[in-house]
Amino acid sequence: MGMYILRRLLVSIPTLIGISMVLYAILALAPGDPLSQFAADPSVPPEVRENIRRQLGLDDPVHIQYTKWFRSMITGDWGFSFATRAPVSALIKQRLPQTLQVVGLAYVLSIALALPIGVLSSIRPYSWFDNLATTFAFIGFSVPTFFTGLLLILIFSVNLRWLPFIYDSTLKINSWAAFAQQLKQMIMPVFVLALFQTGTMTRFVRSAMLDNLPQDYARTARSKGLAERVVITRHVLRNSLIPVVTLVALGVPTIFSGAIVTEQIFRINGIGELLIKSIQNSDTPVVMAITFIFAALVVIFNLVADVLYGLLDPRIRYN
Repeated sequence: MGMYILRRLLVSIPTLIGISMVLYAILALAPGDPLSQFAADPSVPPEVRENIRRQLGLDDPVHIQYTKWFRSMITGDWGFSFATRAPVSALIKQRLPQTLQVVGLAYVLSIALALPIGVLSSIRPYSWFDNLATTFAFIGFSVPTFFTGLLLILIFSVNLRWLPFIYDSTLKINSWAAFAQQLKQMIMPVFVLALFQTGTMTRFVRSAMLDNLPQDYARTARSKGLAERVVITRHVLRNSLIPVVTLVALGVPTIFSGAIVTEQIFRINGIGELLIKSIQNSDTPVVMAITFIFAALVVIFNLVADVLYGLLDPRIRYN
């Protein structure tokens, strides 16, 4: 197992390098200039703009800029933002807790709901519960998150005035009232993200369970006198989780990217909002750092999924 993980990590290094090169090339070819805000300001002389461009290294060729960025990145220095001149790592650390609160809670909630709903739907297929769960599942992953978010804002914020539609990132939880306010402002963004993920996972769990319920090992377990609950939880569910693990593991980067739209709708001061603002300002160091983190998450959770396969199915061996 240890050698397998080491080999996968070594293979992932050139993969991440290739991804970073493609991302940097796309950003270099994209229209926009980090110093465009100075172009419309007559008080900034052209020689000052050229001096700033030279200090930021924007007058260097693209491959030189990439080499400088990559050398700094592997040493832990992600550079400085062109827009704010603040360290990129500090900006990400400042925004990350807000994103993790919403994304983390939404993902845990979606897994906690999808597993029992998918199992119950597979045990009694085409029953009223299965039809109801299937309907909500199709609605969950068919309706875009931006539409669901705007609909919730219109209902619960504009009409009923129950929930705030603007997320207060500066709220300090130092009392029960502040804690209740934090829960209220998290309800809608968490629900939007959890609805989409729950719908997708529910269908996968149901399909995997229906494939494994009529298998020979399940019938053998029943013939030995095991209770149906034991057959489902100890045998069928464990084998059914193998394809679901892939969805759950690879869904972590997906829900981070999906949170970009949700953060824009509810004005959450998180990673997604920072990425959109940096793209608009052509802030290459910030955009590269965030997109590279997303790429690294995909590679890491692919490895996590492969390791979990061996824990769920003893027949899988790593040589």
